[in-house]
Amino acid sequence: MGNIRKLEVVSPVPADIDVANSVKPLHITAIAEELGLKPEEYDCYGKSKAKVLLSTLDRLGSAPNGYYVVVGGITPTPLGEGKSTTTVGLCQALGAYLERKVVTCIRQPSQGPTFGIKGGAAGGGYSQVIPMDEFNLHMTGDIHAITAANNLLAAAIDARMFHEATQSDKALLNRLCPADKDKKRSFAKVMFKRLKKLGIDKTNPDDLTPEEVKKFVRLDLDPELITWKRVLDVNDRFLRKITVGQGPDEKGMTRETGFDIAVASEIMAVLALTTSMGDMRERLGNMVVGTSRGGDPVTADDLGIGGALTVLMKDAIHPTLMQTLEGTPVLVHAGPFANIAHGNSSIVADQIALKLVGPEGFVVTEAGFGSDIGVEKFMNIKCRYSGLTPNCAVIVATVRALKMHGGGPAVVAGKPLDHTYKTENVELVTKGCSNLVKHIENTKTYGVNVVVAVNAFATDTEAELEAVRQAALAAGASDAVICTHFAHGGAGAVELGKAVQKACEQHSGEFKFLYPLDISIKEKIEAIATSYGAVGVEYSPVAEKQIETYTRQGFTDLPICMAKTQYSFSDNAAAKGVPTGFTLPIRDVRASVGAGFIYPIIGTMSTMPGLPTRPCFFEIDMDLETGMVMGLS
Repeated sequence: MGNIRKLEVVSPVPADIDVANSVKPLHITAIAEELGLKPEEYDCYGKSKAKVLLSTLDRLGSAPNGYYVVVGGITPTPLGEGKSTTTVGLCQALGAYLERKVVTCIRQPSQGPTFGIKGGAAGGGYSQVIPMDEFNLHMTGDIHAITAANNLLAAAIDARMFHEATQSDKALLNRLCPADKDKKRSFAKVMFKRLKKLGIDKTNPDDLTPEEVKKFVRLDLDPELITWKRVLDVNDRFLRKITVGQGPDEKGMTRETGFDIAVASEIMAVLALTTSMGDMRERLGNMVVGTSRGGDPVTADDLGIGGALTVLMKDAIHPTLMQTLEGTPVLVHAGPFANIAHGNSSIVADQIALKLVGPEGFVVTEAGFGSDIGVEKFMNIKCRYSGLTPNCAVIVATVRALKMHGGGPAVVAGKPLDHTYKTENVELVTKGCSNLVKHIENTKTYGVNVVVAVNAFATDTEAELEAVRQAALAAGASDAVICTHFAHGGAGAVELGKAVQKACEQHSGEFKFLYPLDISIKEKIEAIATSYGAVGVEYSPVAEKQIETYTRQGFTDLPICMAKTQYSFSDNAAAKGVPTGFTLPIRDVRASVGAGFIYPIIGTMSTMPGLPTRPCFFEIDMDLETGMVMGLS
């Protein structure tokens, strides 16, 4: 590939932002042309980013796909184990050293971790996406579009309830279905879709009886059963629960609601799982926002807002093209968290990439957090809707995390690592490898080859690294490779690239889902819980009621998206290694019908994170002389 550049690495490795700023990105048109995109198939956003249009798939629809690789991890420490870094390093190795056409497909970072605990998600050291500051800050505005669309729908819900409470049936009908012919025609489409759902098969508003008019104009949402929340892309714990409708003009229509972080919005999940503009329009319209007092689900299209949401999302549906430090192409798209959403980048980015790389190329996509969360959802949710299946799965492990799982001291973000993690302790590593073994076993059940990437740190010893490698091989991994891509870029992941290539070429297994869709909601939840190691599932009264409601409303054929701590196989973040004998508590169950999954919330899992005592924003500033961003990590 003509754009490939070999890095001049220095030791010790400088701060991530300094490494990123030391390499001048190629103009994005050079990356696009090398990838095989035609000028009319992308729109530039400045010099270093471009939106790749879905029309690319129209041209390449019959082209063969490349090899498809998903990257997951073991149960991480709060510091992360370098999964994004490994994803990027692997792609740099495949493109720059093994001379294979490759595309990295990753998620857009949320401002939550960027300014909160973990920092950005561009990778690290000499395995990064650049420009790092643009990648981590706003990018092309997709998350802002999601926030705007989500909150417009929230406002529409409250507005509709307000107007239903303050107007007669006739006044509502006259305002909702005006005399203007064009407006009346467009509104009638929404009207009759809802009426048909209610069993009323009429196509002329004038033919409706007063009772039928009432059924249409009054959605009659039960304020206690509204599931749609507002969102904000900031960790703001004080917005987890709020009261709205306290102004004098709202005539006392107060209710409790709250905020989720923007990447937990169902609209983010829709963006990640959609396959076309038409599919996105249908999914947005089908999003269920609550239940009527009569027990019927109420959707965005019932509110007449599905089209407007699509307009707000019309640019966000196109993946963003960027590049790695070594000049290999990256498609960045969607950004759902894996602990509170499905945690994978978009289907359309993977589809485009697989066509562009050709049958001998590679698409490497990252799934969030441990394989019990991100990879499980990749396999059981994303693969169901894309029709794509991976040729290989990579599991990223570190000696540091395995020592923690072996009984080492707590690892706390913002505090220095205990001496245990900086000195050799093979026994502790070996004991902690039980966690790695469980992740390998779980991933192999899908019928894919597993390669373990051991992300090496300077304090790791040869004996510790070899212990991890041997444990991985004994558990059935196709290979286990020590990687130094953080310090050396693609050169430090060449052996990983070779192992992945071999695993893909030797893949012949039949892909298997963890559960079928035609069983009950509870049976699917329990299948996933069993894969964690749970001996049972306990449902709160709220969860029982929601499952009963969604079963009655006909949503039992959807896959399951567990909201669970990323720090343990169980609901208890402090339970390391491979917990056994635990019962999984389901606190609540929600339905993301437009996105296409049921969403159980486990234990105390929150959909709006909070800021730590010393957030990452303490380090972030601007160099006023050079205009460079400082302190991003």
